[in-house]
Amino acid sequence: MAENLIVEKTFQFAVAILDYCSGLKAERHFEIAGQLLRSGTAVGANVYEAQHAESRADFVHKMKIALKEANESKYWLLLSERVCAKGQQTFLLEEVECIIKIISKIIVSSRNGSSKD
Repeated sequence: MAENLIVEKTFQFAVAILDYCSGLKAERHFEIAGQLLRSGTAVGANVYEAQHAESRADFVHKMKIALKEANESKYWLLLSERVCAKGQQTFLLEEVECIIKIISKIIVSSRNGSSKD
């Protein structure tokens, strides 16, 4: 089975988010931790699900959802950077930016190969 960069990258991001949110919970930032945990793990779940899409349109749709979740994760990371003293935000923000760029490129490429948007 060939490696899939975005599947692996989003899976590793989810693992890092799980770890980071544990720290947020320990610091009693429950609201941020819960929101970030949901959006940060949903990125990879939607990318993974897209790999088994029923059609190109379904694939693009699932990747768009993953992109929305990545952008939401970026928001929560920026917020945590402002109010928490955790320190991993820089790494996670760099990772989510990279993920956003890759998913955006995948969506554009997939649409260009499709006869309908």
